[in-house]
Amino acid sequence: MGHREDLLEGAKRCLLEKGFARTTARDIVKESGTNLASIGYHYGSKDALLAEAYVALIEPMGTAFEAAADSGGIAAGGLERFRDGWANIIRTMPQSRAIWMMSLEVITQGERLAGIRDLLAKAQVEGRRGLTAMFTGIDEDALPQDMVESEGRLYTTLLNGLMVQWLFDEASATDAEQLTEGLRRVMERVSDSP
Repeated sequence: MGHREDLLEGAKRCLLEKGFARTTARDIVKESGTNLASIGYHYGSKDALLAEAYVALIEPMGTAFEAAADSGGIAAGGLERFRDGWANIIRTMPQSRAIWMMSLEVITQGERLAGIRDLLAKAQVEGRRGLTAMFTGIDEDALPQDMVESEGRLYTTLLNGLMVQWLFDEASATDAEQLTEGLRRVMERVSDSP
């Protein structure tokens, strides 16, 4: 591995241990066995490196969701697909706790992490696209932009709310069955409306 890869791996370890706000450039250098100048040379800034490290930590989570969908883990459609998708996401939460905590850190300390927040805001678009593909079964490249902007935003909002509930108190957090039953009731009420 070269310095670029060493820095990325070191930054990932620092994020998992310390989070964004407490990770310093010196921490990353110590963890990666590189030097301070390497951060600027390869990434431009510590914030850019941390944002890339965070995205690298998050990507396998999306892959795990997709693998479950591809292996038949998400039923063919409708409420079953919705329920199975959320069940798969919820199953990943225990092993992904540190990553969810970092997400919450960016949300709650955004003004102090402005450079990181701006970089991650751009990555949200890809997150919306990935969630929409998973829940609809439509290939990401074939998704209409209006679907990503509407359904993708709904899935992202639900995911963020679920993340906060789960981090606060796993035992009382909404499960996939409850989420699906809530959606079913809303759909029923809307379809009964004049």
